[in-house]
Amino acid sequence: MSRNPIRRVRAKGDAFSIGFVIGQATASSFRERVFREGVFINEQDQGLNARWRGSDYLKTLESASRTAYPGYVREIEGIAAGAGQDFETVFLWHCMTELMLPEGVCPATNNIDRCTSLLIPAEGDEPAVIAHNEDGGAQFLGACLWVEAEPDEGPAWSGFMIPGILPTYFGVNEAGIVQANNNIRPNDLKPGVPREIISRAILSAKGLDEAIEILKRKDRASGYHHNLGEAKTGRLVSVEAPASGCVVREVASPRAHANHLLFGEFDGLEQTISVSSRNRQEAADRMIAEGALAEGAEAVLFDETTPIYANGSDQTLATSVFALFPDRVEWRVHAAPDERDTFSGTIRVV
Repeated sequence: MSRNPIRRVRAKGDAFSIGFVIGQATASSFRERVFREGVFINEQDQGLNARWRGSDYLKTLESASRTAYPGYVREIEGIAAGAGQDFETVFLWHCMTELMLPEGVCPATNNIDRCTSLLIPAEGDEPAVIAHNEDGGAQFLGACLWVEAEPDEGPAWSGFMIPGILPTYFGVNEAGIVQANNNIRPNDLKPGVPREIISRAILSAKGLDEAIEILKRKDRASGYHHNLGEAKTGRLVSVEAPASGCVVREVASPRAHANHLLFGEFDGLEQTISVSSRNRQEAADRMIAEGALAEGAEAVLFDETTPIYANGSDQTLATSVFALFPDRVEWRVHAAPDERDTFSGTIRVV
């Protein structure tokens, strides 16, 4: 029996209908692991809920979201209905990063890091690859979903989700766009569109340039580091996109990214860098330089000495590998190093 079962869910229709299906699929996990009997289980989330529920600031985030991307807010409304929760609870859950401290500081007490990613350009007959560890609280082991959606409008897409959050942590669409996100903690939070909605917009992008333009929006409330790829062209880009800026790097040689800003353009931006993030970045860079990728992306992402693969209160919830060919993306999702290819598939580029 798997210690980390990941369920596969298929949804189609309008935005609300897709949200409703995945909300139903995640309802019990949301009640058991996120929001039980009207209270967030995590102590930090309890504090944020107490401070910001009903606040003008949360309403500002909602208003910005509805103005920029009403369809994705409609998906969140569907998730809430399907999960049997009120909209404000589920929207607030989507905005936990933005609500850390709207004065602009993402505090060091928020010590959970999220993810390590690899970008590997095409070489010879080998495809370009984006590979990614999705890390999160160990309470989400066995509660995550792989969602395959066919919306009435826009490209079909697939993505990974934890209970109650839009499936955007890593994913792919039928335009051949691949996305994998890493948490970053710069001190530049501001009112605007939450990063989960921005990430959902990227999963509907019809090309890499369109995805990059989404990340250049001036009304983003916070941000991620985004690993993006385009199957048709084989282009890979590493995009650091905190609320205050967006820097895009075309990737010409293999590189890794953990959970802090690396680009010199952000040297003047204060950020929180955990020991874990620094160690994972240094270890992945070293392993790439030593030729570990000859054994595949998993040789780096499954490292348990640093560790890059997390076991503990912060846990690797899934590992994904996307191979980008001109006409298709071949993908696989591992539940654990000893539970490989939990899901795999091919999405043809339209």
